[in-house]
Amino acid sequence: SWSEALLLGVFPPSRLEINDSEGHPSSSHQTLKGTSKWATSLENLLEDPEGVKRFREFLKKEFSEENVLFWLACEEFKKTQGKKQMQEKAKEIYMTFLSSKASSQVNVEGQSRLSETILETPHPLMFQKLQDQIFNLMKYDSYSRFLKSDIFLNHKKSEEQEENSAEAQTAAKRASRIYNT
Repeated sequence: SWSEALLLGVFPPSRLEINDSEGHPSSSHQTLKGTSKWATSLENLLEDPEGVKRFREFLKKEFSEENVLFWLACEEFKKTQGKKQMQEKAKEIYMTFLSSKASSQVNVEGQSRLSETILETPHPLMFQKLQDQIFNLMKYDSYSRFLKSDIFLNHKKSEEQEENSAEAQTAAKRASRIYNT
């Protein structure tokens, strides 16, 4: 089916035009909201603040919340301007997630090679390799479990209930307009 093909990435989303009920083309990204969007990819989940909140909740239960926190810190770090701010943020990331004494240490290879001396000359992509490792760890490990978790499924169920009640209200309004004319 089309949706499976889209999920498998057979058709690039930009090429695929889906028409909404009025026949206007709407991008496939806009039609997916909430849990449906989260279920398509970890990237989509991490772009949605509500998705991040739910994923963190799940990872906390799995005792691996530091992974998503590290990933988010690295994303934030890439946007940091100015050497002084970068040095401070780099040091904060190092001390929080990478140092042997880190309070929320992430399990990445090569973190020992990232010495404190590199913190003196920071650059936006200095954590990229480690961030990619953590992303893959989440993608192939916790993300698939998250999609089967109660946190995700309950959120999905409440979303569906809201949609159904909104549709019922719209139908009721339509019906009352018909009878009131």
